Amino acid sequence: MRPAVFFDRDGVLNVEKNYLYRVEDFQWQAGAREAVALLNDKGYYVFVVTNQSGIARGYYKEEDVKALHDFMQKELAKRGAHVDAFYYCPHHPEGKIKKYAVACDCRKPASGMLQKAMADFVVDKSNSFLIGDKASDIEAASAAGIKGYLYTSGNLKEFVDALF
Repeated sequence: MRPAVFFDRDGVLNVEKNYLYRVEDFQWQAGAREAVALLNDKGYYVFVVTNQSGIARGYYKEEDVKALHDFMQKELAKRGAHVDAFYYCPHHPEGKIKKYAVACDCRKPASGMLQKAMADFVVDKSNSFLIGDKASDIEAASAAGIKGYLYTSGNLKEFVDALF
């Protein structure tokens, strides 16, 4: 059993860009790779939990999200870091792609992605937390029974350091 850190992706690990899915548009948040490496070194699971309504809206495909996450993993590996698992929600009730145009239990502020990670891994909830940049992220953490911290800007490693 290990504690986990759940990161929202856009606006936390990477610079916020509307409907980011292309590797060439990706830009790490300052200190993000170092924050992940620090948490790996401290023995935490590191998970990414991200709403990706651009899939439901028809802006990009699930394969695009997976390719971006593969790119992130390769970039982290260059720093000796890794994400244990990526979870994303492709749904949005007002989506244009019928199979994704549903209300679900995985879209934050619901806690489905966090619950899935905790089912896939043996997680010590009492010492786990989420870092997100929106109220819906913090609500998802609360619904999952873990702490949530609101990150708004600055160096992510410094933000994580301050939590310890």
